Amino acid sequence: MIFPSYIFILVFLPAVLIAWYAIKPLRVRLALLTLASYVFYGWWDYRFLSLMIASTLLDYACGRMIHRNDDPRVRKRWLFLSIAGNLSILGIFKYYNFFATSLSATLATIGIEASWPTLHLILPLGISFYTFQSMSYTIDIYRGKCKPTSDPLIFSAYVSMFPQLVAGPIVRYEHMEKQLLDLPNAKPNTDMIADGVHLFMIGMIKKIWIADSLAPVAALAFDSGNSPQLFTAWAGALCYTFQLYFDFSGYSDMARGLGFMLGFHFPLNFNSPYKSASPSEFWNRWHITLSNWLRDYLYIPLGGSRHGVVKTLRNLGLTMFLGGLWHGAAWTFVLWGLYHGFFLALHAVWKRIGRVTIPRVPAVVMTFCMAMVGWTIFRANSFENLTGVLSGLVGANGIEPLTYFSVTLGLHLPAIYEQFYGLHGLAFLSLVAMIAFFAPNSEQLPKPKHPLVAGALAILLLVTLTTFIEETPFLYFTF
Repeated sequence: MIFPSYIFILVFLPAVLIAWYAIKPLRVRLALLTLASYVFYGWWDYRFLSLMIASTLLDYACGRMIHRNDDPRVRKRWLFLSIAGNLSILGIFKYYNFFATSLSATLATIGIEASWPTLHLILPLGISFYTFQSMSYTIDIYRGKCKPTSDPLIFSAYVSMFPQLVAGPIVRYEHMEKQLLDLPNAKPNTDMIADGVHLFMIGMIKKIWIADSLAPVAALAFDSGNSPQLFTAWAGALCYTFQLYFDFSGYSDMARGLGFMLGFHFPLNFNSPYKSASPSEFWNRWHITLSNWLRDYLYIPLGGSRHGVVKTLRNLGLTMFLGGLWHGAAWTFVLWGLYHGFFLALHAVWKRIGRVTIPRVPAVVMTFCMAMVGWTIFRANSFENLTGVLSGLVGANGIEPLTYFSVTLGLHLPAIYEQFYGLHGLAFLSLVAMIAFFAPNSEQLPKPKHPLVAGALAILLLVTLTTFIEETPFLYFTF
């Protein structure tokens, strides 16, 4: 089930909200939230519910055993069991085939023929997100940052909360514990519900009216052969850069909006990342909860920036390498992680030795170009595809007539923009860029202060439903 769908908006969400505010006891509300989340997740494929439940039971038990024991060696064993168990599930379903085929190919280059068996498995939806969220619970208990819950329903609800289950934000238990325990006192708050509908509506517009509209142009560059010419390559790279942002930040807005409707506060996940003036600022604004997870559970334990320049650069590179691999089981994702690791390391060195301060405007342009080339690596289907698109960006595959850029956009954007808004392709892309660079982000937009405004937004939401042509999953669902 996905948010922008008839079944979710017209059936699932109203039923959950009515039941949610009709009942008061804590355990009944927790059971409702868990059951609703399992229905939401199982709507895609109920068989993979068992993996999430297994991860939940494992970390619930390990968290209690870590807290119960004072012996450091015993505590480490339980922590190891939690991490190893979660990473084993993730490794089998997400990475086994990647490493098996990569090993076979590597051995073949030195003349050793070895055919490792591959598994015909479907990648479970959102497995990387809920695995990292669940693991953070046992790690934080081990570090003494939070205490384990004695109620398995509380932990089940925490792991499976449907608003942010499959694509974040990745929330920490210490952030959600009090909110979950206060559920019996949670009454309908018209201001929060209005804010939730507002955020949900913004996310819906980002997803349907912007991201999905840019997708066909991005596909033209990446999925129609490996030799796009100059303007096709630029149109595709730019459209994918904005598509991914509006798609993923749109999901995060909708997730946070749903949280508000239920009375929860989820952390901010995007803060206008294309306004960034450096690689480090970009990662402080993009997918913030994952960036914080990588920092707190990988970068800092590796030593962070505490042991000199060389080790700092190593730690940045290793963290981003693993961050790239987290996104997907392909060498293009590994390259994308190393690419960002290189620029983060370069920026760290620049801050130490650089004597020239780059003005903010050119710094923002440079950072955006860095991100766009990174997203080209990220989106590429193969190294051959990547080489073709990068070659196209510098005109090595030929140059179409100047008018082709706008024509390409115009032919592949939905006709609704020209019919109702008079927007041709280039004008639409320019408008999207202006929103990304200059408009306030979702958090900064004025909030509705009256229930009637929320009602008007709900009507606008229903109008948006009429634009549904087909259900299109969010891009990060595949990670």
